Amino acid sequence: MYTVKEVAEKLHLTEHTVRFYTDRGLVPSLQRDKNNIRLFDEDSIDWLICVKCLKECGMSIESIKNYIDLCQQGDSTIPSRYEIILEQSKHAYAQLEEARQRAQYMERKVNHYLNIINHQIPDDTNPENWDKNRCE
Repeated sequence: MYTVKEVAEKLHLTEHTVRFYTDRGLVPSLQRDKNNIRLFDEDSIDWLICVKCLKECGMSIESIKNYIDLCQQGDSTIPSRYEIILEQSKHAYAQLEEARQRAQYMERKVNHYLNIINHQIPDDTNPENWDKNRCE
């Protein structure tokens, strides 16, 4: 059996995060001793690894809880779990596209600044240099 501190170190999580996950019911196999101290066995660690992976993929705590509840219901929920993972995958690709667009914008800004630095264009990035009638 492992303590919160040991599990946190083992999984590279904070103790607060481990407690948060257990308080949200994301570790179904969690045990407690007579003093109500959390105790983790290998199954508990596996659940935490699952939670950590899903969280790192951007899944919400509510969706993770739903996924875990479905896992506990057995193989009949595989199609539902697939749908959850599919939706998360779509969300991840949408975020990737947004990040690509931000990176392209920043690349244009970098090139714009290089043109300013090389005196190819005037500095139009500083509001102090803008024409006072610009917003009219």
